[in-house]
Amino acid sequence: MAITSANQLELLQTAEAVAREKMIDPGLVVEAMEESLARAAKSRYGAEMDIRVSIDRKTGRATFTRVRTVVEDEELENYQAEFTVAQARQYMENPEVGDTYVEEVPPVELGRIAAQSAKQVILQKVREAERDRQFEEYKDKVGTIINATVKREEFGNVVVDLNGRGEASLRRNEKIGRESYRPNDRVRCYIKDVRRETRGHQIFLSRTAPEFMAELFKMEVPEIYEGIIEIKAVARDPGSRAKIAVVSFDNSIDPVGACVGMRGSRVQAVVNELQGEKIDIIPWNEDVPTFLVNALQPAEVSKVVLDEDAERIEVVVPDEQLSLAIGRRGQNVRLASQLTGLDIDIMTESDESARRQKEFEERTKLFVQTLDVDEFFAQLLVAEGFTNLEEVAYVEIDELLVIDGVDEDTASELQARARDYLEAQANAAIERARELGVEDSLFAFEGLTPQMIQALAEDDVKTLEDFATCADWELAGGWTTVNGERTKDDGTLEPFGVTLEAAQDLIMTARITLGWVDPAELEAEEEAEGEDGAAEEAEA
Repeated sequence: MAITSANQLELLQTAEAVAREKMIDPGLVVEAMEESLARAAKSRYGAEMDIRVSIDRKTGRATFTRVRTVVEDEELENYQAEFTVAQARQYMENPEVGDTYVEEVPPVELGRIAAQSAKQVILQKVREAERDRQFEEYKDKVGTIINATVKREEFGNVVVDLNGRGEASLRRNEKIGRESYRPNDRVRCYIKDVRRETRGHQIFLSRTAPEFMAELFKMEVPEIYEGIIEIKAVARDPGSRAKIAVVSFDNSIDPVGACVGMRGSRVQAVVNELQGEKIDIIPWNEDVPTFLVNALQPAEVSKVVLDEDAERIEVVVPDEQLSLAIGRRGQNVRLASQLTGLDIDIMTESDESARRQKEFEERTKLFVQTLDVDEFFAQLLVAEGFTNLEEVAYVEIDELLVIDGVDEDTASELQARARDYLEAQANAAIERARELGVEDSLFAFEGLTPQMIQALAEDDVKTLEDFATCADWELAGGWTTVNGERTKDDGTLEPFGVTLEAAQDLIMTARITLGWVDPAELEAEEEAEGEDGAAEEAEA
């Protein structure tokens, strides 16, 4: 096929038709045609030649040109696309290095193979342009809901049509369990991610994401859309049950009632969209224990004990409420945990009473053995709230005098015995630490007790350098989340009550002591971070 023998406008008509179908710029299609024709021409004239094709955007005429570049004599490598200054003088006046000489060459006859190759180039370029258009169009729509039409199913993943503007993938694990789709079914999805890919889909949808439920409520509840009510947290067991925490910024509006709607109309619309997923609407509260009590509904809670450092919370419920609080297969407590961001331990009143009795007996035994007092007196100390020897040894003496039968002499004797015992324990810890090879640099470091140093030595931390290289969680303990399951990591100094923040301060002090960190630079960095944070808050 020769370009000159065809209707020259046919190229432009083809480009416009393809551009309309794929919703891309016609100019991109024409550029793809130019590149494909240039490649075909190179197969005729020679691959080393710099052959270029230009299609007139008005007439459709294709012009084939050969381009040669002027180079230094010693740089001449490609004799077909380059020539020297001396050679260029045959074609140009006063040529200089870097100049180009363009000459028109005859159009080529496209054989079957060349035509097929040109077609493949055009299709590839069109696909790339279409993918770029889809990415640019949808990259800013992440976090929104879209209506789509089911096209087909591939290995459990549903491919949907985005109203003629491209395709997206609803993966198997993003579908609600009981859902099945047929071609041409309409489906509402949440745009979870849009990323640039060289092949396959670029737009990924979800119907199981907690954010999908939040967006559905925003569509059904005007107060949420207007910002009067805010969704603080969402936890879902897709297709089965969900909990959503809401708060109102207008005291005259009940956030739960607004989300439920007249006769449940608003929440029912969301339930229907989510295949009957039961939804508990929870009033959010900035007081964590109060919020948790709400989150565990419909179970009743007797008492809540919060450990903010460990991000755990202990909940005591009546014995008959245990199964309700835990829920079927742990569903209720799991959703409450996701909603609050805390690990929840649930125990019955009977279990809590038994534990308190055990703690009472253990503390009583401790005081009997270490203070050389009888059981009755030890029980008085425990009942008064003393939990360890340090409290007895270093508390204000007036706090001991409130105990029946304790005068000033008795209180002083108690504190003396407690201090003597603690001193003996400290000396034993020092001796053991030295046996393990602890260096003086660690003993001299302020903030660590002898018992802490012994524990560090048993964990192979024996120098100040060793201590300075520790991670904060290695000292204070922490939590690791793997596949949605939180696992407790015990810290070396956790038994001594060292928090994550305290561990960070100790490690940084050790690094400053060793000269690894400049205090002035550290202070400047903290000030800069504070200014950045203030600027971000101001922008928000």
